[in-house]
Amino acid sequence: MNGKRATAFVPGHVTAFFSAHPAEDPAEAGSRGAGLTLSDGVDVTVDPVDDASAADDGLDALTLNGESASIGAVADVLSALGVRARVTLETDLPIGAGFGVSGAAALGTALAANAAADRGCSENELVTIAHGAEVERGTGLGDVVAQARGGLPVRVEPGAPGHGELDGIPAHARVEYVTFGELSTEDVLAGDTSTLSAAGEHALSRLRADPRLPTLMDASREFAERADLLVPEVAEAMDAVAAAGDPGHDDSVDRAGDGSGTGASMAMLGRTVFALGTDLSDAGYDPAVCHTHPAGARLIGEE
Repeated sequence: MNGKRATAFVPGHVTAFFSAHPAEDPAEAGSRGAGLTLSDGVDVTVDPVDDASAADDGLDALTLNGESASIGAVADVLSALGVRARVTLETDLPIGAGFGVSGAAALGTALAANAAADRGCSENELVTIAHGAEVERGTGLGDVVAQARGGLPVRVEPGAPGHGELDGIPAHARVEYVTFGELSTEDVLAGDTSTLSAAGEHALSRLRADPRLPTLMDASREFAERADLLVPEVAEAMDAVAAAGDPGHDDSVDRAGDGSGTGASMAMLGRTVFALGTDLSDAGYDPAVCHTHPAGARLIGEE
C-alpha cells in the first residue's frame, strides 16, 4: 500500500438560509448565508492503494455506512490530489436531508487523503479543492467552508478561502432535529434561484444587524417562506413548536443561552425541521439531539 490510513471528522452543517452566487471559477462561486455546524458529523477514512488493477477490481471504491455509494465530489477531490484510495464514510446523519453530508465527505476526503498520501497541502488549499468539487457537482455552495470553520458560521461573502469571507455567531446551543425525507439540492440549485437569493440576502442583512440565535431562527423561518421552499411536513412541525411555546416568552431574549424558545425552522435543503434547546421535544416530537460543534473539520487519526 502506498501511504497510510488517515481519518478525518467533519461536522454536519444545517443551512438556515442562503443566497446563491455562481461564478465561472468554482473557487469564487458559492453562497452567502448562515447556519449551524453539528457535533453529529461524518468520519471519513482514506486508504490509499498503489495497484491500479486492484483498484479497478473494486479497491478504489467508496462505502457509506457499510454500503457501496457514489459521491462525485469525493472522486473529484481524489483526482485533484492524485490519490487512488478506498474511502469509508460513517455517519449517523440522515442522507440527502439538509445536513451537508456530501460536503463533509468531500472535505474529509481532502483532509484524510492529504495526510495519507503526504501531499503537503495547506488547510486552505484542501478546503478550496473540496469546495470546488461540491460547486462543480452542484451538490452544495457553502457547506464546505462552513464545516471547515465550525461553530455557527455566517458566510458574509461567497467562495473558498482567499475569495470568501466568514464571520460567526458567538454562541453554543443544543440542537434537535427530525427528518421527513430527502430533498434534491441539485434540482433546487439548477433552477431559477433569483427569488431564493433575494430572500437570503434579506435574511443575512437581518442577522448581521443582530447576530444572535433568536434572530438566526426567525430569519430562517422567514427565508423558508419567502423562498417558497417550505414543505408541508416541516411547516406542520414548525406550527406545533410555535403552539407549544410559552406565549409569555420574549423571543428577543435567550434566557437559557441555548436557543430555547426560539422556535423551529427548515434545514436547507432537506425535509428536515430543526430547533434549538428542547423546542421539538416540548412539542411532542422524539428528535435526534446533538449540539453545535465548537471547531471545524479535523484529522482524528493516522496509522
